[in-house]
Amino acid sequence: MRIQLTVNGTRHDVDDVWPGESLLYALRERMGLPGAKNACEQGECGSCTVYLEGVPVCACLVPAGQAHGREVTTVEGLAPEGSGDETALHPVQQAFLEKGAVQCGFCTPGLIVSTHDLLQRNPDPSDPEIREALAGNLCRCTGYEKIMDAVRAAAEALR
Repeated sequence: MRIQLTVNGTRHDVDDVWPGESLLYALRERMGLPGAKNACEQGECGSCTVYLEGVPVCACLVPAGQAHGREVTTVEGLAPEGSGDETALHPVQQAFLEKGAVQCGFCTPGLIVSTHDLLQRNPDPSDPEIREALAGNLCRCTGYEKIMDAVRAAAEALR
């Protein structure tokens, strides 16, 4: 089947999508957007978190056909628009780099999207609120403290 969707502001027509194909597979393998990562394929780790119509979802659990005609934003789409600089980063992305919250990088895209969502809803979250918002994102490399530092720094930068 063919699906049409808008990803990071660009319309995509994707052919030969099979009925059981996940949105994650379509993004990575058919559209060449490697940001969302394929880790558990069960919606447990958060590595594949993207926005679907402005709501964070695990792309591994969403059938690609359900994204037909809808808007998807991936970690690649969070960078500031119109800056003219292709290397420009969103303040959340910058904070993760500056605070050393990026280690192997596998969990990072999902953590960044989840942090972005948190800070849109709550620009000054407490530590328990940060932990709750990121509870669906697993990291095997860090002790989470640098991730917490990055979320705090991003919140400050966005205020």
